[in-house]
Amino acid sequence: MENQKLPTDTAGNTYNRNLLVLVLMVGSFCTILNSTLMNTAFPAIMKDFNITTATVQWLTTGFMMVNGVMIPISAWLINRFSSKAMYLWAMSTFLLGTVVAFLAQNFGVLLAGRLIQGIGVGVSMPLLQTIMLSIFPPEKRGAAMGTVGLVIGLAPALGPTLSGWIVDNWTWRELFGMIIPIVLVVIILAFFFMKSVVPNTHQKIDIISIITSTIGFGALLYGFSKAGNDGWGDKAVLFYLFLGTLFVALFCLRQLKMDEPFLDITVFKYGEFSLAALLSGVANLALVGSEMVIPLYIQNIRGESAFHSGLILLPGALAMGIMSPITGRLFDRYGARFMALAGMTMLTLGSIPFLFITKETSIMLIIVFYAIRMFGIAATMMPVTTSGMNVLPFNKISHGTAVNNTFRQVLSSIGTAILISVLSSVTKASMPAHQVLVKTPLTYADQATTAVLNGYHAAFFISVLFAACALFFAFFLKKGNITSRKAPLEQKGGELK
Repeated sequence: MENQKLPTDTAGNTYNRNLLVLVLMVGSFCTILNSTLMNTAFPAIMKDFNITTATVQWLTTGFMMVNGVMIPISAWLINRFSSKAMYLWAMSTFLLGTVVAFLAQNFGVLLAGRLIQGIGVGVSMPLLQTIMLSIFPPEKRGAAMGTVGLVIGLAPALGPTLSGWIVDNWTWRELFGMIIPIVLVVIILAFFFMKSVVPNTHQKIDIISIITSTIGFGALLYGFSKAGNDGWGDKAVLFYLFLGTLFVALFCLRQLKMDEPFLDITVFKYGEFSLAALLSGVANLALVGSEMVIPLYIQNIRGESAFHSGLILLPGALAMGIMSPITGRLFDRYGARFMALAGMTMLTLGSIPFLFITKETSIMLIIVFYAIRMFGIAATMMPVTTSGMNVLPFNKISHGTAVNNTFRQVLSSIGTAILISVLSSVTKASMPAHQVLVKTPLTYADQATTAVLNGYHAAFFISVLFAACALFFAFFLKKGNITSRKAPLEQKGGELK
């Protein structure tokens, strides 16, 4: 009788759900942490391999592009192969890339390692969310996805601090070396505790869908990345944005005509899902954007090291980590609308003070308001994601997860490019004339600092606009807790009833 209370996999065998979740969380923490470890190590890598800033940036740009390209493909992989096999494959691929990067003797090999890592993360991230939504019933998904939020929010937020400390005390290779034994243990544990919990189909692979999605999303992400540095009027930027848009459109048209779409974009017909995707995308943009712009201010204006800038942001990261499981339980009780309104209000109010920062602004003020922003992000991101997934039929969850992650990645890339381009253009327009430098160097230095601050103010103004717009859209979420209602389609295997 006791076994009947335990969850079962697709074969009808019982398993330990807590151990399965633990393996998922530890593995995912490593893969997501890895995405933000690189930035503070760039100077050391540039020195070791004698490369330029534009070249070393490919360690992040290339990783994000491969990651983004793999996410749409992940829906087909998750539905076609067992979730246990896919998780082992994703983590093994990530491990291979990590080892290659750790042993790299030149930049080309290091970049290859990062690209291999991106392939693994592009599958493991959607798989994490799909499995968590599969093994918990709708009324418990808020708390479960709150745990996912702990990993998604805390890992990238801790990355810069941890990276700065490691690079200051050892070498950039240790950023990869420290992950290798942990991932090895995760793979070993996954052999025993990971189960196949997502029902599979025998859908054939569609080569045209793979080609159009790869070119489309790859070109879009690369175009937005270049736009942040080269400006929106650059010919190469316009070319890649046009190429990406064209192939994404071709990809979408093909999916709508297929009997068994490679990626089911009809999930956007569910209004709650579309709204949730938009809100979680803005929340993720706020997370990624702040982790990029605020450290620039702390280092460039305040003169702090990368490690100290990470320490200043650490309380906010911890606040998000602590709040993510709590907000998941609050969502189960009060619903997504309440959480989104509260979260986006905190995000908006927490962003406004950054419009007025100066070079004398109190560090404590930055810590406090950054933490408020992180509270708001934690209150919004996973609750609205869960509410959007809960309106989907069970057989569309893997597609919904892939669509949501792809949309979030593209939206974050667009937003980040806008923030960087606004920051750069306003700073450049506000810079004093060169003749001021010749006549009065001290005056030039003061005016240059003011110009840079103007750039940050403009970037934060855009951030406030994003947050305010999202707060407006949050009012359109359904009232109450939609997880308390019956799921659109009951799962036939793998879900705990």
